[in-house]
Amino acid sequence: MMENKISHWKSGARDGVPICFGYFTVAFTFGIMAKNAGLTPFQAVLMSVTNLASAGQFAALGLIGASSGFLELALTQVVLNARYCLMSCSLSQKFNEKTALLHRFGVAHGVTDEIFGVSVCKEGKINPFYNYGLMSVAIPGWALGTFCGVVSGGILPERVVSALSIALYGMFMAVIIPPAKHNKWLSFIIFLSMLMSLLFAKLSVFSHISAGFRIIILTVLIAGVAAIFFPIKEDCHE
Repeated sequence: MMENKISHWKSGARDGVPICFGYFTVAFTFGIMAKNAGLTPFQAVLMSVTNLASAGQFAALGLIGASSGFLELALTQVVLNARYCLMSCSLSQKFNEKTALLHRFGVAHGVTDEIFGVSVCKEGKINPFYNYGLMSVAIPGWALGTFCGVVSGGILPERVVSALSIALYGMFMAVIIPPAKHNKWLSFIIFLSMLMSLLFAKLSVFSHISAGFRIIILTVLIAGVAAIFFPIKEDCHE
């Protein structure tokens, strides 16, 4: 049993290496911004380790810089990170029904867009130790990147910092494109997601909806359409 857990952990750690490198570059940018916002290295790294949310953390820096209150900060984080609740619910379906609640809570702590993407693309059921392997590599990459960014401060040119900020999006594309090449319906869903995201961002009728709520609405809508019209057939003996 222990060997099986170690095997799953090693598999997750191996798949998490690209995420680690991607996280390092983005977290490096976050660290620089945290330094400019007045955070100490300890405070910045603690935020990264306990939050693991790039959008939420960058938004928090803006609120901290504006001297916003705790209530506004908390509500902003709830809105921006509510999508992780949906991801956790979806990911829980990939576990065996006998998976302990403690393991489910442990995995939920490490749910990020990229870890979720890698986990759901893995065929069949997954073991929580696979996710622990992903987390054990990805989280240190995020924390270390934050630390290095804080320490280096404002040394890097602004253009370099701006370039580093798009690394996360490139990494996420690397997660979703390979499986889409072998599944035409998945390719269609990805295209539909991009199209609807563009419409929600550009049409004035949706301009009053915050970015966090737009992500939630699109996730529920697109996932619902995909589940209804393109359901995944599972082996009842699995």
